[in-house]
Amino acid sequence: MRRVAIGIVQLRCTDDSSTNMDAAVAGIREAAAQGAQIICLPELFRSLYFCQSEDHRHFALAESVPGPSTALLSDLARELGVVIIASLCERLAPGLYHNTTAVLDADGSYLGKYRKMHIPDDPLFYEKFYFTPGDLGFQVFATRYGRIGVLICWDQWYPEAARLTAMQGAELLFYPTAIGWIPGERDIYGASQYSAWQTMMRSHAIANGLFVGAPNRVGPEGQIQFWGGSFMADPYGNVLAQADHEVEATLHVECDLSLINTARTHWPFFRDRRVDAFADLQKRWCQH
Repeated sequence: MRRVAIGIVQLRCTDDSSTNMDAAVAGIREAAAQGAQIICLPELFRSLYFCQSEDHRHFALAESVPGPSTALLSDLARELGVVIIASLCERLAPGLYHNTTAVLDADGSYLGKYRKMHIPDDPLFYEKFYFTPGDLGFQVFATRYGRIGVLICWDQWYPEAARLTAMQGAELLFYPTAIGWIPGERDIYGASQYSAWQTMMRSHAIANGLFVGAPNRVGPEGQIQFWGGSFMADPYGNVLAQADHEVEATLHVECDLSLINTARTHWPFFRDRRVDAFADLQKRWCQH
């Protein structure tokens, strides 16, 4: 048995970056006090979800990665002896911005970053205006407590992203997220939308035989009601813990990483993959 304790921090964000960072630090400290060793924050937690409009002023929210936020969180990771997964708005160069997640090891060292590969352009989720698609590929980070993969929000809907991350040895896969209901949808579609979102990631856990965690933001911001519901699932797709849809929460989840081998030997999906027949996945569409 090889156990690791996970902390999932669900936050209600404000228009003040210092307040949001203070809330994130408090959530990390709470998770660590509960025994968490790997702690993940929601997507773009330092600000309100600014992608609801196309406004050039919001580029000022960006920072270098590594940079000020990673320096602060590195000190915290070292102090508490925890791994921190932090989603940030990255300024790479003038006119070039990424939706990026940094990974900090339990000794405070900066292990690297993942840049969001799939960028949405939906009503109130106008991320293509701000972010260029990631250029670092799918990655796994060897932390003190386990091998973790990171994808971000809209990446959730793409099984290829989860598979390629798992194929690099990920034991735990995290999706920092900012997702919610737009006006007029919650009463009619709310339950089915949340179910689809969670089911998709539970399927990644099953198909790849690993643990999946998704921290979401919660509460109203502009026109979006972020639906919270952060959760952790095991390699069989079982939901180990789930947060409320209305309030902030810090989940503490014990994960037995030895379950990965059990799941993959009983459900040998990797063994039976027909890799010789998958070349067409590199095409946009197959017309027959």
